[in-house]
Amino acid sequence: MFRGGRPGIAFRLRIQRMQDTLQRLQDLVGTEIGVSDWLQIDQSRIDAFADATLDHQWIHVDPERAAQGPFGTTIAHGFLTLSLTVHLMSQIELDMGEPKMAINYGLDRVRFTAPVPTGSRIRGRVDLVSVDEAGGGIQVKRKVTVEIEGEERPAMIAESLSRYYY
Repeated sequence: MFRGGRPGIAFRLRIQRMQDTLQRLQDLVGTEIGVSDWLQIDQSRIDAFADATLDHQWIHVDPERAAQGPFGTTIAHGFLTLSLTVHLMSQIELDMGEPKMAINYGLDRVRFTAPVPTGSRIRGRVDLVSVDEAGGGIQVKRKVTVEIEGEERPAMIAESLSRYYY
């Protein structure tokens, strides 16, 4: 942190860049900022997620048993869908200026509204909900709607929080 005297020019420039970015992004609040490419959800991805999380529930990993279940096939874990929002959002440009660091800060609301059957394709549709100064940086809240190709109902809707430090 700055101690005594006048802040240096580099510090003042970083603050100015952050303020410029904040102001520019606040004008976009309430708008859709983009849609990602489609992403295939295959059984190998689901199995790898099951191995990583130790969640081997039959509805995800046993195609024969799942064929007799409520969805007629295996389905992706809800948390797999949620974790893929990082990839889906990375395809959607939001000019944050030149932050020194960015972090996932958390989630405000997550709802799994429809199952993602194995073999389907998903994509993310992202709206900018809010942009605020927070914790010495900029906090951005995005609403991510994960769509399933050919389905009216989305798989998931989440509000994702990110922080950017300059």
